[in-house]
Amino acid sequence: MKAAVLKGVHQPVVLEEVNKPEISSDEVLVAVKNSALNHRDVWIQKGQYAGLKFPIILGSDGAGIVYEIGNEVKNVSVGQEVIICPSWYWGDNPKVQAKTYKILGLPDNGTFAEFVKVPAEFVYTKPKHLSFAQAAAYPLAGLTAYRATITRANVQKDENVLVTGIGGGVAFFAMQFAIAQGANVYVTSSDEQKIQKAIELGAKGGFNYKQGDWDKIATQQTGGFDAIIDGAAGDGFIKLIEVAKPAGRIVFYGGTAGNINNILPAKVFWKQLTIMGSTMGSTTEFEAMLAMIEKHALIPLISHEFELNDIQKAFETMDKGNQFGKIVVRI
Repeated sequence: MKAAVLKGVHQPVVLEEVNKPEISSDEVLVAVKNSALNHRDVWIQKGQYAGLKFPIILGSDGAGIVYEIGNEVKNVSVGQEVIICPSWYWGDNPKVQAKTYKILGLPDNGTFAEFVKVPAEFVYTKPKHLSFAQAAAYPLAGLTAYRATITRANVQKDENVLVTGIGGGVAFFAMQFAIAQGANVYVTSSDEQKIQKAIELGAKGGFNYKQGDWDKIATQQTGGFDAIIDGAAGDGFIKLIEVAKPAGRIVFYGGTAGNINNILPAKVFWKQLTIMGSTMGSTTEFEAMLAMIEKHALIPLISHEFELNDIQKAFETMDKGNQFGKIVVRI
């Protein structure tokens, strides 16, 4: 089969002919129709990720058709159109992942290939209203956004919600899920066009975080935010504390802007704020996310599509960060 293989840190992803995976009795072999990129893939290529191993077929997102099933598999059939959950072996505690937890695409070979083998418990029927490309856009970023927005922040109808750094996949899905909950959603970005695009897609408004007093403007316009979903952290995090309402919840799922070094404790405890970390999610949350997608007929925003033999260009596009929505690969 054809697969995109990464052989080392700072190496290009190259298309090669490799052996098709052999499944065990409780696994299924999925013929991948589409996959999608995440920042995780780029970080692995740069060596900025734990547990590196090479050569590796990256890719955590995928949708396709079941090609073969193990003899103990009961809940999946050959020919079934499926979406793959990339979050494996979360464990019994819904609050935190177990030591056995892992993500598809490292250490196990992922979805940037014509075929991928997956334990049967991690494949789900593809929502009928989604194409394979649309379905492939949701798994990792969608699950991360769902846990951060719905499970951790517990966003409710009519609440004011701020999603920072709109444009990336997790931020877009956090906005989408919060809107589906009936919340009043606002966004931040350094790109005015991305803010306008978010408003076209249902956001109530947006703020350019390069503007020094954006937090004051946001508070004046909205009265503050009940919940904030952030993927940046860094020195700008102090502004989120400013715009949070008393008893507000701040959930961060990433730290692209670096460490948080400037929090004033009194601001946090006097406002009775709750600050939470969040990453990925359980299969229960993946199922709940799919139910929300189907109930509201949600559709992802796809920014770029690449063929598998052009996947290195997809990595370069992701690294530049100019996309609005997901980068999808056609297998």
